[in-house]
Amino acid sequence: MSHARGRPPRGSLALYVIAFLLMLAAGAALVASAKGLLESTRLLWASTGLSAAAIVFAIVGLFVPHRR
Repeated sequence: MSHARGRPPRGSLALYVIAFLLMLAAGAALVASAKGLLESTRLLWASTGLSAAAIVFAIVGLFVPHRR
C-alpha cells in the first residue's frame, strides 16, 4: 500500500505494541479475577485501568509521527 501525495505513514508502532500488551495484561487480570470467583474487585479495577491505559496509548500512537 503506497501513501499518496507524499504523506508519511501515521502512528508509532512502539505505542501500538504497548497498547496491545496492556490489553493482554487486562485480559489476564480479568481471567484471574474470574478464576477467583470475583472474591475481590481489585483485579476488576486493575483490568479496567489497564484497558483504559491501552486505549490512551493507542490514541496517542495515532498522533505521534512515524519514524523511519
